[in-house]
Amino acid sequence: MDYTGINSAAKVAAIGGNPPTKKGDESDSDTLATMRTRLQMTLSALSESREDELDDLRFYAGSPDNHWQWPADVLATRGAVQGQTINARPCLTINKLPQHVRQVTNDQRQNRPSGKVIPADDRADPQVAEIYNGMVRHIEYISDADVAYDTACENQVSYGEGYIRIITEYCDDNTFDQDIKIMRVRNSFSVYMDPTIQDPCGADAKWCFVTEDLQREEYERLFPDASPISSLQTLGIGDQSISIWINEDTVRIAEYYYIEYEKATLHLYPGNITAFEGSPEAKQLKMMGVKPVRTRQVDAKRVKWCKTNGYEFLEKSDWAGDYIPVVRVVGNAFEVDGKLYVSGLVRNAKDAQRMYNYWTSQEAEMLALAPKAPFIGYGGQFEGYEMQWKTANTQNWPYLEVNPDVTDGNGAVLPLPQRAPPPLPQTGLIQAKMGASDDVKSTTGQYDTSLGATSNERSGKAIMARERQSDTGTYHYVDNLARAIRHVTRQLVGLIPKIYDTQRVARIIGLDGDTEMVKLDPTQAEPVKEIRDENNIVIDKIYNPGVGKYDVVVTTGPSYMTKRQEALDAMGMILQSNPQLWQVAGDLFIKNMDWPGAQEMAKRFEKIIDPKIMAESDESPEMQQAKQQMEAMAQELDQLHQMLQNVGKSVEVQDLDRKAFEAEIKAYQAETQRLTAVSAAMNPEQVQEVVMQTLRDVMTTGDLVMEQQGQQLMGDMGMQQEMGGMPQEMQQMPPEMGMIPPESAEMPPEMMNMPPQEPMV
Repeated sequence: MDYTGINSAAKVAAIGGNPPTKKGDESDSDTLATMRTRLQMTLSALSESREDELDDLRFYAGSPDNHWQWPADVLATRGAVQGQTINARPCLTINKLPQHVRQVTNDQRQNRPSGKVIPADDRADPQVAEIYNGMVRHIEYISDADVAYDTACENQVSYGEGYIRIITEYCDDNTFDQDIKIMRVRNSFSVYMDPTIQDPCGADAKWCFVTEDLQREEYERLFPDASPISSLQTLGIGDQSISIWINEDTVRIAEYYYIEYEKATLHLYPGNITAFEGSPEAKQLKMMGVKPVRTRQVDAKRVKWCKTNGYEFLEKSDWAGDYIPVVRVVGNAFEVDGKLYVSGLVRNAKDAQRMYNYWTSQEAEMLALAPKAPFIGYGGQFEGYEMQWKTANTQNWPYLEVNPDVTDGNGAVLPLPQRAPPPLPQTGLIQAKMGASDDVKSTTGQYDTSLGATSNERSGKAIMARERQSDTGTYHYVDNLARAIRHVTRQLVGLIPKIYDTQRVARIIGLDGDTEMVKLDPTQAEPVKEIRDENNIVIDKIYNPGVGKYDVVVTTGPSYMTKRQEALDAMGMILQSNPQLWQVAGDLFIKNMDWPGAQEMAKRFEKIIDPKIMAESDESPEMQQAKQQMEAMAQELDQLHQMLQNVGKSVEVQDLDRKAFEAEIKAYQAETQRLTAVSAAMNPEQVQEVVMQTLRDVMTTGDLVMEQQGQQLMGDMGMQQEMGGMPQEMQQMPPEMGMIPPESAEMPPEMMNMPPQEPMV
């Protein structure tokens, strides 16, 4: 191993600064040259602003031990006088800035911004959006993302910019499955982002560097064939102050993200189907005979990643996401004369803080140099008691004696010795100190109420209104952090389908912290696939997060635990004033309590609540009332329909009865005509016999005799004439026919006197 780097440096010089890679790939040489050019451009663009940022950071971290809040030239005149530190002037540091910075950062911790995934097209599913939200919360949990967010916010507020990183790594050494992690960037000066960005989060960045120092042993273990040499001589302001990438104990490497563009032809097929030329989808459509409707040239974007020591590439790969996974969190940004300047809360408060330190030190110096308050008396009064008076300021004498002096000429006794009044600080000094303190508040946008000081507000509403006024002056810091977290979540949404690209069971975390396992299948066509049993009940669901498009919105508010405590307090007040509500919402009140057994007690309490109340329904009261009205109208329509059916049936029955009655009339008329025709050839006795038989038939069946029965009757009557008597069947009539008149019964007179009917034509 060439530890000195001399041989490698000679090789670099021999080829003009573009060293070949280990495999001799000339394209890598060009990429390295471009990389070094971009880094130098970034260093030049950010150097002036980062000098101020580093000074802000040192000023913010100032303490009585390091005197970073005192200018070096002023500190040099106060530290010693002619080489004698015994007469040095005080240089006090009363750092008021951390309190103002904490007002912003701790408010962010209490009201953390969080991204929420929502469907963005017709193929996306709200259930999959909830799965995305649970997976994002899981990624944040396993990554300790709150540390990354808090560090970025601290750097952003204190000196102007912070960064958040996204990486991927294998779950363990025995699998090819990967996890997504959110990483902390402790030193923002180690990040060198494209200075031409327009987006405050760096979403449009074309390149980005992240430097890292490795111990030599670790560097040799990871990259045994690499040379410990760098083609760069200097780095940026605040980046560990190392002029070269290698020293005796450490080696500096950098992660380099950059975007490459490749020309491609995009085809549009019928059905709004798109595919790049040469892709498997395009080949399949071509084999099917489908021709593109439209064609256009696009620049296909690919994100590349590599590790380099500036001389050669140590690792290379493609990044799965669509953006460079380094997210910028900015405080105040100004573009002046083509250069970008960023600052935080400390920048404008530095002079006010210096003045406060100066006036405090001046006050201490004045009081320290002022003479002590002595006892004043006449000569001769202390004679004989000198020891007691000399030690009066160090010992607690029970009494002090003096000699009376009556030599005033009149014989009067002179007054006793008295202590002179102590020195007081000047009024102007006190006012200047108070003015400097107020200047710190005005430059940070935070006043007494937001800092916890009492004011003339008495009602809670008035106090909250005054606090909101102070929050308005610093709200842009929290809002910029919310934008950054939205961009982080948007990158996670783009990475999840590409990293979780195999069938697997993933853990999701709910908003309340409860965990759940879900099944992912990136091969299924639909976003959600329901598995049902033989009773058509859903027993499981399988999700494909790669179907559809999803976007992200960001919300800012208290954490779930804070909301839970507030809900518990509010429900306690409501239940205290309305105890009857225990039978309606008592389980929810117990569920929000935080003591062992609360959840089990809430489940038992659910059993005594009316099942109608426990029934889940997402409908509003208006919708429920409308639904009930629709159901009532449907019942009325059913009744009307039934009535119409009954009326229709009655009409049909009446029609059938009418037709049957008309048939009977026609049969009667036919029978009458037949009898009339027959009676013309019969004597009165035969006519009487036929009429009597007809009456018997009518009384027996309740209906008129049909034509066939009449013909049978005429046949029987003919046989009777030939045989000289009645048929045997009529002689042996059943007992129930006892009401039929006997043969000897005479016909009624009206029947006997009936005129003969003429046959109908």
